Amino acid sequence: MNILHNLTRLRLQAALLALACGAQSAQSVHAADDAINPDRPNVADSSQVVGRGRVQLEIGANWDRERDNDPHLRTVSTPTLLRFGLGESTELRIASDGRSVQHDIDPASGARTTSAGWAATSVGFKWHLADGEGVRPALGLSGNVTLPSGSPALRVKRFLPQATLSAEWDLPDDWSLALMPGAGTDVDESSAHYSYGILAASLGKKFSERAQGFFELAAPQIASASHGGKQMQVDVGVSWLLNNDCQVDAMLVRGLNRNTPDFSLAFGLSVRR
Repeated sequence: MNILHNLTRLRLQAALLALACGAQSAQSVHAADDAINPDRPNVADSSQVVGRGRVQLEIGANWDRERDNDPHLRTVSTPTLLRFGLGESTELRIASDGRSVQHDIDPASGARTTSAGWAATSVGFKWHLADGEGVRPALGLSGNVTLPSGSPALRVKRFLPQATLSAEWDLPDDWSLALMPGAGTDVDESSAHYSYGILAASLGKKFSERAQGFFELAAPQIASASHGGKQMQVDVGVSWLLNNDCQVDAMLVRGLNRNTPDFSLAFGLSVRR
């Protein structure tokens, strides 16, 4: 019942946001080059910030499948990012993976157990360092700290910093390239503290004024085998601009090793005011 209640609530929230997008469609007066530019759904973030005085909400529903482990895992989460424009080149960011519901399935007996909880919250900033011109990329620097927070089963027990650098190039024929290296810290299952690297490369293509797609190769975690090893994935996705202040997206992810969920789906909605 709790799972059904949570899914119903998520559907209601998405419907309300969709209505808000529709209402904004008639009121949008921003220039075409001022369209919303969310960081979701892929790993590589944009170098851009939301702009002074703006508020942007990016929400999603993710479904992950892991079959290489025993038991098999199915996880549904609701990643959420809230961005506040502090200036023309800086923003405040509050993020969480939201509600997480995990199903453990024993492949031998078929027995199923379910656990649910709220993920930890992180707080951080992004700085737009430079605009792109020619071969010089647009640059953005992000830093955040995951706070000791979350439900007991998902709780983070210490402060965990992370930093990333986003570089973006505009290519001919409406293509674009984004690279994002980074580093962070985490805690493994034995409560040992460790550092990890991040690397993502995304190739984007604008199909029309409203539609665009991307192909990405990413390593959300690069760590030693004793701390979970490398996570590697390839993903493809599309986004559709409903109006300058509202965008929907979808992404398909394929894990490339045993440390990564072997298959994931993500759907999202981003709204700006």
